[in-house]
Amino acid sequence: MSWELRDATASDLGAIMALERELFPEDAWPEHLMAAELAQPAGRYLVAVEPAGGSERIVGYAGVRVVGNQGDVQTIAVATSHRRLGIGRALLAGLLAEARRRKAADVFLEVRDDNAGAIALYESFGFEQLAVRPNYYPGGVAARIMRIVGRALARAAAAGDAAPSERVLVESADQNAHARHGRTRSAAGSAAEAARAVEAVRVAGSGADGRRVPLVLGIETSCDETGVGIVRGTELLANAIASSMDEHARYGGVVPEVAARAHLEALTPTLERALADAGVGLDELDAVAVTNGPGLAGALMVGVAAAKALAVSLGKPIYAVNHLVGHVGVDVLADEPLPMPTIALLVSGGHTSILLVRDLIDDVELLGETIDDAAGEAFDKVARLLGLPYPGGPQIDRVAKDGDPRAIRFPRGLTLPKDLARHRYDFSFSGLKTAVARYVEAREDAGEPVPVADVAAGFREAVADVLVTKAIAACQDHGIPRLLFGGGVTANARIRALAEERCAAAGIALRVPPLPLCTDNGAMIAALGAQLVMAGRAPSELGFGADSTLPATVVQS
Repeated sequence: MSWELRDATASDLGAIMALERELFPEDAWPEHLMAAELAQPAGRYLVAVEPAGGSERIVGYAGVRVVGNQGDVQTIAVATSHRRLGIGRALLAGLLAEARRRKAADVFLEVRDDNAGAIALYESFGFEQLAVRPNYYPGGVAARIMRIVGRALARAAAAGDAAPSERVLVESADQNAHARHGRTRSAAGSAAEAARAVEAVRVAGSGADGRRVPLVLGIETSCDETGVGIVRGTELLANAIASSMDEHARYGGVVPEVAARAHLEALTPTLERALADAGVGLDELDAVAVTNGPGLAGALMVGVAAAKALAVSLGKPIYAVNHLVGHVGVDVLADEPLPMPTIALLVSGGHTSILLVRDLIDDVELLGETIDDAAGEAFDKVARLLGLPYPGGPQIDRVAKDGDPRAIRFPRGLTLPKDLARHRYDFSFSGLKTAVARYVEAREDAGEPVPVADVAAGFREAVADVLVTKAIAACQDHGIPRLLFGGGVTANARIRALAEERCAAAGIALRVPPLPLCTDNGAMIAALGAQLVMAGRAPSELGFGADSTLPATVVQS
């Protein structure tokens, strides 16, 4: 078989979509999204074509996007009949060469951890594993995040051998199968390691109960918000936040490298603002706390490096703490501390989890989590399907007010009896997202208008229903009449209203922190760090690093 590569054009859309639907029958991109990808100026799409009776047939396609100096492969797809012909390798080589021409310093991709053939292909180009996201794909398959950088990228590009990715179907040298790749959630960056560990904390004051009341600064950079908070014991003194959301909006989602660079730019002024708001100086601090996971690898590195630099330069102890547990720990700043044990439902753009918290710093158990998309990711993706801007949560909430949540009943993932046996407290939103996409496509194919308000209302109701149902089940099953809500998605009006209604009916006390403390923030990290200090816990050793997949059960690293 003979074939050649050329640039994709808008006229190729129909043939690309035909191949897309053939290869991804369950999860093909809508045509308008693929058209937007072909038209986006930040990258390039290639097609592999085969001569066919005076015309040509598209047998493969691939795309790369370069933002700043980071490249990300959007897709690589090869027709089943044309695998093992080197098309996938050639497409990947073309993408890497293009990324290099656009001054990319590194290129990322994400691949199913069980696709040994694709991984071997990438490694042959010089890609190295950066992180692993457990249970990312349906069926509990992990996603492996890989990167090619520096000389390896230069060599690969020069030889016509290189690659990046968001969503990929790749020919396999070891298996006659394809693999879908998800949006990369990591970014480049390096943290300068500090020289030595800091010993004990010395605290200036004490509370009424005689416990030490430390002044702790917390740094949070796990995603797209730079947060610096300062607490004295359980008293909130400052909660300064700088968001890079507007920078990500034009891309329709968080771009890891953009987030990491935004943290670099925002961290110093945010730190200065927090100190001014609290009316304290750096020399008055008793300890520094920082999120070291889970989250975007590059974004986490920025916060970890900054916190280590502060701790070493000030001679203060450092506490590396868990982002998810921080969302629970922020409740200690409330007027009336939440009794333990409690069930916590954490819902954000990157996480959807149910935790059983018996003791904030000693005993946190993960009861369930999403096995694919987080709820916040589902809101963003569905908003994009409906032509709504990023971030999707507030936009869907706004549009849904004019819709009928009963007009369209979308599926509730993992709620059937057969699913509950294995996934009683787990979530799945990929099927819901696909159901919305199918509904929208069917209306468009029929030439009918899409009832955006009804779709938004039906989707929002499905998400709210499954979140609240499973959280209340966890409370009832464990005999714990307390539920703590956390994470940015709790700002959704319908989710909050449904939780209040059903918790009241079930006799469960619902706690929802103020909105500025629900979203990612430094105050929650400072609060958790202060709890560790007051409990007499030893500081973290300076050898800790950013851990993008840190388990919820690890409170302190």
